Amino acid sequence: MLRFVARRLIQLVPILFGLSILLFVWVRALPGGPAQALLGEKATPERVAAIEAQFGLNEPIWKQYLAFLGRIVRLDFGSSLQTNQPVVDEMLRRFPATIELAILALLIAVAIGIPLGYLAAKRHNTWFDGTSVALSLLGIAIPVFFLAYLLKFLFAVKLGWLPTTGRQDPRLDVAHPTGFYVLDGLITGNPAAAWDAFKHLVLPALALGTIPLAIIARITRASVLDVVNEDYVRTAEAKGLQARTVTRRHVLRNALLPVITVIGLQLGLLMSGAVLTETVFAYSGVGKFLADGLLKRDFPTIQAFILVIAVSYVIVNLVVDILYGLIDPRVRVR
Repeated sequence: MLRFVARRLIQLVPILFGLSILLFVWVRALPGGPAQALLGEKATPERVAAIEAQFGLNEPIWKQYLAFLGRIVRLDFGSSLQTNQPVVDEMLRRFPATIELAILALLIAVAIGIPLGYLAAKRHNTWFDGTSVALSLLGIAIPVFFLAYLLKFLFAVKLGWLPTTGRQDPRLDVAHPTGFYVLDGLITGNPAAAWDAFKHLVLPALALGTIPLAIIARITRASVLDVVNEDYVRTAEAKGLQARTVTRRHVLRNALLPVITVIGLQLGLLMSGAVLTETVFAYSGVGKFLADGLLKRDFPTIQAFILVIAVSYVIVNLVVDILYGLIDPRVRVR
């Protein structure tokens, strides 16, 4: 297993190297160049030349790339044009909010999607199966921002069950040692603050987790339908094994391989989907910060966010490969 993990880690090196090249090329492909993008409407030939000299954009392209690579290694993305603070500090301050939101959205998607897909497969061609398929199609088709507004209008405005915006009631005096508001309320001995933070999370997490839930349910249904017709499942049933044992050892263990892949990919999509969700609910995470940066042409923030999302995908794929090796030992020898 260690050799398998080491091999996957080595394979990450060219991937990350290629990622840095793509990001570098994208920066240079902006209309008017990076200096024009930074200055916006205030760009004049003199100011553009000054910015290019300040950031080394007038150097040979290979020198610019080496300097760019060095800044990435040092996690130096410059200062945000919105706050004039280092981008890394701004993202670290807001990342706990986005991670907290993505984790709850993924938990909702997995906790409902896998059982729903499994039950739909076991009740194939029944009303339950048809209803679950229709609902999953509806969940995939509805845009995240539209669903977010619907949930906000129904549960926050009309029923008043849940808060409309923010991460926590500003009237609460709560310390935040970790930045994860639910966890902070628990470790500081303030369950009321933890519960309030959780209530603020529910609606954004439901909106964000709907599309992953629908996709996971459909993939689980299709995967279980493929597995239940395999010879080894019929053989296990013919031997008189308990249905619970057949489900756990033979059906779910093999059906979960493609589901794990989908869950890993959806985790990366949750990070990018948080931009719309956090904007609708005024949720102060990285997504909201990026949305504000797009409006204000905050180029350093946009660049850092793209890199973080891309690296997140790479790391998630590594974790998925490791889980594959744990679930199916045959994968380790490939």
